[in-house]
Amino acid sequence: MPWISLTTDYGLADGFVAACHGMIGRIAPAARVIDVTHLVPPADVRRGAAVLAQTVPYLPVGVHVAVVDPGVGTARRGIALAAPGGLLVGPDNGLLLDAAVALGGVTAAVELTNPQWLAPEVSRTFHGRDVFAPVAARLALGVPLADAGSAVDPAELVRLPEPVVRPEPDGFTAEVLTVDHFGNVQLAAPGTLLAALPARLRVAGRAVAHGRTFGDAPPGELVIYVDSANRVAVAVNGGRAADVLAVGPGDLVAVTASG
Repeated sequence: MPWISLTTDYGLADGFVAACHGMIGRIAPAARVIDVTHLVPPADVRRGAAVLAQTVPYLPVGVHVAVVDPGVGTARRGIALAAPGGLLVGPDNGLLLDAAVALGGVTAAVELTNPQWLAPEVSRTFHGRDVFAPVAARLALGVPLADAGSAVDPAELVRLPEPVVRPEPDGFTAEVLTVDHFGNVQLAAPGTLLAALPARLRVAGRAVAHGRTFGDAPPGELVIYVDSANRVAVAVNGGRAADVLAVGPGDLVAVTASG
C-alpha cells in the first residue's frame, strides 16, 4: 500500500488541499494520503520544517510532500530527496532537510525537471497541485527517483540557518523554534541541556518548575520540561506559555538557575 503525507500552509478555507488530493488520486488511486497539517502559518518555512521533521519518523514509510513555499514561481527549485526512511518532495528552501535527517539523511536528490511528471499546465503559483503532488504520486507507484529530473548535489541544497543554542555559565540561551496549538514554547535546545540544571530555574526572568509534565506546576504557573521531540519546552499548566512569556518563533530565551 503506497503512502503519501501532505504538510502545507494552505489552510482549510479553500480548495487547495482537495486539488492536491485529487491530483494524487488521478495518478495513484490506490495511494493512501495522511494530512499532517495544512495550518502551518503562511510562509513560515521554519515552522513547517519543524512540524515535518518531528512527524515523519512516526508515519508509514512513503512519500512526504511539504509545501510552505513563499518563493513559488521564482527561480527556486522543486526537488525530491531520497533517505533511508522515505522520500520527500517540495521546494528547495530548507523545508525538507530536517525531515530528511530524521529519516536517516539524504542519499540522493533531484531537481524536478522532467515535464512528463508534472501537470500538463503548470501554474506559476500552485506548484503543490501541478508539480509536487503528481511527482509524489509517481514516486508512490515505485517509479525511480532518477526519472523525475536531473541529479542535485545534496551539499548544494538550500538550508535554513541553524537556530541559536548557546550554553551559559548558569544555564543556556536558546531560540524559540516553534509555538504549538496549545501555546507551548519549544526551544531549539536539546533535552540534555535541561537535565544538567537544578530544580529551581528561571525562564526569561520568570520562576518556573523544572518538571516532566504539565501537572508538575500549579495551575496557571510555568513549567519547563523535555517534550515529545526531545527539545526543551515551556508550558503553563492550563494556559499559554507563549502569551505569558510574550515570545514567538525566532526570539531568544534565557534559561538560568534561579539561585
